[in-house]
Amino acid sequence: MKAMVLKKLCNLEGCEAPLDLEKLSDPVPRENEILIEVSACGVCHTELDEIEGRTPPPHLPVVPGHQVVGRVAGAGRGAKSLCAGERVGVAWIHSACGKCSYCLSGNENLCADFKATGRDANGGYAEYMTVREDFAHRIPDAFSDVEAAPLLCAGAVGYRSLRLANLTDGRNLALTGFGASGHLVLMMAKHLYPRSKVFAFSRSPEERSFALELGAAWAGDIGERPPEFLAAIIDTTPAWKPLVDALACLEPGGRLVINAIRKEDRDKEQLLRLDYPSHLWMEKEIRSVANVTRADVRDFLRLAAEIPIKPEVEELALEDANRALIELKARKIRGAKVLVIAKRREARKTGRRME
Repeated sequence: MKAMVLKKLCNLEGCEAPLDLEKLSDPVPRENEILIEVSACGVCHTELDEIEGRTPPPHLPVVPGHQVVGRVAGAGRGAKSLCAGERVGVAWIHSACGKCSYCLSGNENLCADFKATGRDANGGYAEYMTVREDFAHRIPDAFSDVEAAPLLCAGAVGYRSLRLANLTDGRNLALTGFGASGHLVLMMAKHLYPRSKVFAFSRSPEERSFALELGAAWAGDIGERPPEFLAAIIDTTPAWKPLVDALACLEPGGRLVINAIRKEDRDKEQLLRLDYPSHLWMEKEIRSVANVTRADVRDFLRLAAEIPIKPEVEELALEDANRALIELKARKIRGAKVLVIAKRREARKTGRRME
């Protein structure tokens, strides 16, 4: 099979081709796993964190990609729930131990044995991949493959962020950064909280214009003050400055939710500029988002089909994955980037025979 492979970490500002296009052996599903013929895979900012070394170290070499949509092409022994040809998706959570207190309480995103798709196991920048059957998600008919891909991370983690924001209808929400996740959260918020105003912060004039097109009540540059104080802010940026600026815009008792695996170090000194009275006093709160659970993904897919949410997408070929990553690093994005994996052959039945 064809795959884009990460072999070493690098800084994308000085590396135009972090991934190598290679021919790999088709993966074989193990016990309780399914084989997926990949049709589309979203490109996520987390891939930048992975390549540049801000996530826990990936298991190199590895095939990135954790917003995967495809069809079941085979199954290992014990996998019985999904049928051949059924359309499924795979998100950032590839597996967890299933035994610890976090897993047993439905918070497997906090499991110490959490395995990430495209970091700890090969992901969707390839023609085929495998995953445990219980970590695959049925895709609603409301979405095409390309539309569904960004929903599996940008949408699902945005859904978790919005839940953690503790927003109530009529209270103001702001989004700092307006990429793949931000534009989906805005659509969700307008559906779930129709009386709430949603504001957007972004350095990019194009992103600010896009936010207004989608119904934001106001859009401004990072560091600008919105016209009203905010009950909740969801931060999706890789930098520290937007986070610090956002705290000053929260109303008493407001909550900042940080939807980012890591922050870049380039402006870390901003942390030293926290002013307790204006940034943190009056019972303001800061929450972080740690990955997603399977319930987050499945609940969000149902909600997205109900609304329905139709993400803005830019389609690229698998071979253009490096260009997609470089453009994402440079913030050349409107909505979400999705790799379309061409079907060059019939899916093979590998492992248990599927009727």
